[in-house]
Amino acid sequence: MEASDGLPTPQRYWAMLTVALALIMAVLDGAIANVALPTIAADVHASPASSIWVVNAYQLIITISLLPCASLGEHYGYRRIYKIGLAIFTLGSLACALSNSLGTLTAARVVQGIGAAGIMSVNGALVRYIYPRNQLGRGIGINALLVGVSSAVGPTVAAGILSVASWPWLFAVNVPIGLVALAIATRSLPVNPRTGQRFDFLSAVLNALTFGLLITGIDGLGQGESRILEVTELAVALVAGIWLVRRQLALKSPLLPIDLLRIPIFRLSILTSVCSFGAQMLAYVSLPFYFQGMLGLSEVTTGLLMTPWPLTTAIVAPAAGWLSDRYPSGLLGGIGLFTMAAGLALLAMLPAHPSGLDIVWRMAICGLGFGLFQSPNNRTMLSSAPRERSGGASGMLATARLLGQTTGAAMVSLLFGIYHMQAVDVAIVAGAGVAGVAALVSFLRVRHQT
Repeated sequence: MEASDGLPTPQRYWAMLTVALALIMAVLDGAIANVALPTIAADVHASPASSIWVVNAYQLIITISLLPCASLGEHYGYRRIYKIGLAIFTLGSLACALSNSLGTLTAARVVQGIGAAGIMSVNGALVRYIYPRNQLGRGIGINALLVGVSSAVGPTVAAGILSVASWPWLFAVNVPIGLVALAIATRSLPVNPRTGQRFDFLSAVLNALTFGLLITGIDGLGQGESRILEVTELAVALVAGIWLVRRQLALKSPLLPIDLLRIPIFRLSILTSVCSFGAQMLAYVSLPFYFQGMLGLSEVTTGLLMTPWPLTTAIVAPAAGWLSDRYPSGLLGGIGLFTMAAGLALLAMLPAHPSGLDIVWRMAICGLGFGLFQSPNNRTMLSSAPRERSGGASGMLATARLLGQTTGAAMVSLLFGIYHMQAVDVAIVAGAGVAGVAALVSFLRVRHQT
């Protein structure tokens, strides 16, 4: 094996350990804050509506920072950006633990989000350099396993910590883990070639305006806020987006990877990713309202009924990654998305008074399909890009996920405004339809793969 084609063992294992530790922390922090919001709001004397910014600030700053951080990784090294992101995330976690007001906690969450973007943006690019090409699917499958497990156990971890300690400890536990991960990263992470080009700050600003205003505008429409304000935000996002795209056309290594979007299989993989995560969120956001509002189940029971989906995804993801090293991802992804669509259709056809088992096996089918799709799709997005553009591919991978999740969640809000509680059925059927369309798009990729 050539030295440049992946890391030798045991360095590969140490490198994946630091990647895993940072990824778990970043994903967990997106999940545990939701559970702790009521406690945090009461402790800092904030209203429930205001406290939402503890979650929103983190998600929003990650979204607008992913592509700039990925571009910085290409210019100055993925290893360096990862280590800086990890250090910022650890400091932000300490600041969160020491916060005593909503304002300071929100500011600390912004810092955390910048660090998390540094970690997530180059995560896939680092895995591409850690594993040899013929084992890339395996590495991506491990990543998907970590994300799935972290998402599934996030609420449980938060509840466990809150049962024995106050909410600042939700963030304080990241500090020692972050320091250990940083020490391992310094000794084990691979070094990649750099472009030597200067970072394009104007493109970064345009990127922030485009994605930031797009997400806040969509979310505002879903929340029923001022139509004039939200339409203005979306209009400014459109103008900034057009300016951003035009600027990227003249750049060799653009921040928004227009060059990669010209590659048919990369473009189709991005589209299927956005659709799949949109379909997932249509179900994730609407189902708790069905379980609690229509079936009268408790929050604990709702959490347990939601768990089979991410848990099955986590179990299937490594096997799907292994399969993607041997079979076309378009085929695997298409089968997975059709399976997910079938699971959503079965959820839409639940009996009037379903048992727990009725729900669990349907959720597991959705998770099975999503797991079979995710790892092969991520592998294709990374491997279809030139090696020197791994950062742009990694950034787009994470951006597509967040864009799909945000759009799906906003669609649920819009549907509730139109259909009220009947919106749950509409959202699930819509999710099945979107997943079905994404499956067809996935099959189109087979002819582009050798």
